[in-house]
Amino acid sequence: MVYFIYLFFLGYLALSVVYLAVFAIAGRLGRADDKYQTGQQQDRKKIGVLIPAYKEDAVIVDSVRANLKQDYPADRFELIVIADSFQPHTLELLSTLPIRVIVVSFEVSTVAKAINAALAQIPDHQYDILVVSDADNHMAPDFLSRINAAFGQGWKAVQGHRVAKNTDTSVAVLDAISEEINNHIFRKGSRALGLASSIIGSGMAFDPVLMKTGMANLHTMGGYDKELEMNIVLSGNKIGYLEDAFVYDEKVAQQAVFENQRTRWIAAQWQFLKFYFRRGVTEFVNGRMSSAFKVIQALVLPRVILLGVLGLCTLLGLLGSNPILWRMPLLSLLLLIASLIIAVPGYLWKRVTMREIMLVPVLMLRFARAIFNIRKAFKSFMHTPHTSSPEKPTDPARVP
Repeated sequence: MVYFIYLFFLGYLALSVVYLAVFAIAGRLGRADDKYQTGQQQDRKKIGVLIPAYKEDAVIVDSVRANLKQDYPADRFELIVIADSFQPHTLELLSTLPIRVIVVSFEVSTVAKAINAALAQIPDHQYDILVVSDADNHMAPDFLSRINAAFGQGWKAVQGHRVAKNTDTSVAVLDAISEEINNHIFRKGSRALGLASSIIGSGMAFDPVLMKTGMANLHTMGGYDKELEMNIVLSGNKIGYLEDAFVYDEKVAQQAVFENQRTRWIAAQWQFLKFYFRRGVTEFVNGRMSSAFKVIQALVLPRVILLGVLGLCTLLGLLGSNPILWRMPLLSLLLLIASLIIAVPGYLWKRVTMREIMLVPVLMLRFARAIFNIRKAFKSFMHTPHTSSPEKPTDPARVP
């Protein structure tokens, strides 16, 4: 009995790897949804940029100033800072800038609560498009123009290309690589296969009515974006991916922050499966693959854990007499490594040294510890702190 349970487990790991491999190859062969051309004339829709921010005094003013430098007409977009637990002097500084500030306060703060509080104050037709940006994010100057072009082509929900604005530590480099692998597999790969792109919590844009509907009745503490994504797809809408619409995002630079962030993400993934697994099975049975694959994606182990578990299973299999017990996980491990290699863009390979490679096992252990700490994330919102980055953001499209 134990043997068959273990084989079933190895089969689950193998299927997870095959899933990632198929989407990685699709991402290499397929294309995203960009059709924007510089200088093209088009209707300029009114855009509201929601910036939920919890105790982000260190970065918010610099981010706002950077994000005001859009090539989009100033009278056709507005930055809306949703300020939760800010210092008075920060609010005073923000009041001097040409933006809107909505002050909120909650007993237990979450991003979803902040966004919903702002949405309640925004009439459905005040803006044609609502963008969500993190407090530390810097939108590329043409970001809103590219979003506007996509909505002019009929999209109601799109995800931009979020990339690292800092790679000043080994942890930040690996976090940046993880982000780009997600972009390649779950966004570009999904679109190449005709499925909805995944969204990631910032650098995304929606039709206001669709967003308000999707944000209603959320269940998870820290994973509102996955529920919003699921609700949009369940409503019959696809989510596009704009590979050339860049948003620069601060990557975690320290191991402790990495562990804290992953704890929140794992808890959100668990809660998502708890509420949507049955619905996902129903969608699969009825042939609605776009929504079914959102649940299947949540069933796949995080890649760092998958690498560690497959490596461990291979070593354990070598101790036994049955060759299938080491060949199966070894082949899965090799396929996983190959899939991840083709998903990493060239400009990040230049950042990888032996230091980053040696750090991977350490982050595996950090990730494993995060799994055992997920109860903390069920009880309170685990905020990821941001700091002003000394490094100038690099446009990956311009890296030779």
